Amino acid sequence: MSRILIIEDEGAIRRVLKKIISEENDAYIVEEAADGLQGIEMIKDHDYDLILCDIKMPKMDGVEVLEKTKKIKPEIPIVMISGHGDLDTAVNTMRLGAFDYISKPPDLNRLLNTVRNALDNKVLVVENKRLKKKISKSYQMVGESPAISLIKEMIEKVANTDARVLITGPNGTGKELVAHWLHEKSDRVKAPMVEVNCAAIPSELIESELFGHVKGSFTGANKDRAGKFEAANGGTIFLDEIGDMSLSAQAKVLRALQESSISRVGSDSDIKVNVRVIAATNKNLQEEIAAGRFREDLYHRLAVILIKVPGLNDRREDIPLLIRFFAGKISKEQGTPEKIFSPKAIALLQEYDWTGNIRELRNVVERLIILGEKEVSVNDIKLFASK
Repeated sequence: MSRILIIEDEGAIRRVLKKIISEENDAYIVEEAADGLQGIEMIKDHDYDLILCDIKMPKMDGVEVLEKTKKIKPEIPIVMISGHGDLDTAVNTMRLGAFDYISKPPDLNRLLNTVRNALDNKVLVVENKRLKKKISKSYQMVGESPAISLIKEMIEKVANTDARVLITGPNGTGKELVAHWLHEKSDRVKAPMVEVNCAAIPSELIESELFGHVKGSFTGANKDRAGKFEAANGGTIFLDEIGDMSLSAQAKVLRALQESSISRVGSDSDIKVNVRVIAATNKNLQEEIAAGRFREDLYHRLAVILIKVPGLNDRREDIPLLIRFFAGKISKEQGTPEKIFSPKAIALLQEYDWTGNIRELRNVVERLIILGEKEVSVNDIKLFASK
């Protein structure tokens, strides 16, 4: 059951909206508020999945309702209702976090599509928050080397801006950690961070995954579906391995960045989105551009801030810290006493060629914790972690 609140001072419009929405789906519970003050009290007392709010109202206007709601219950999508003279204000509310706006008198299809899209988005936002609470402690950037210290300084300077960031570096270096730090230290932290692995999604499905699709747009599209850009509205989208994205999808991403809007596959309608884009790749995008596999204009849109994450061989002084961090984390996960690595064992691991970077180091530490003695020794490394 989805609970929807309509805040509108004109009773006739309120009743029409309620009738249209209620008849669309009997699983919708639709409630009414006659002004902004009443609406805010109802929002404080109840949990709503969607709010439709008029802009011009007595006592408290829709912009103030939007701002107050975003402070007390930021996860609720809010659709603004605008009269002809309110259109500029309606557009401005998108910057304040409104999901969308509809004009008076409301077009039936436009209204119902907006309601469905907003409710889909709410489900994705709540699920993202649940997962974020579960995994956020996993994202820690361990290291004190000059290279890592520089990255941390850049994050502090960049995080609270909306500047797009391109993160480069070999596989296994922790590019996703940088992306999570940028999001969690930003003003968007209360909104979702949505991750997309562009290399893991077939090229024929990447556009639908990013931008959503409408029913019947291709075989298997049995219903309208919101994409990742809509799910990230108000927050951050992390496009991992963007160097593997198809040229057609790159063109749509470029348009989304230029116009702050997307269109679902099979639809001609634009959907406004307020999303910060962080991208990452292990490829040399300049070489990809020269080969015609990556758009140069998209590269310049993405690389406002460029952060290069070094391989583990370039920050060997961080290896002792990483070993202790992984040893403690893995022992806790397995419910076993934490094992100590002897100084000579750590020194030997610092000499290894870590082609798999931090990901490889973690696997080796886990293997040594399972197979090694109470104090992991040089002999344990030679037996179980020899290169």
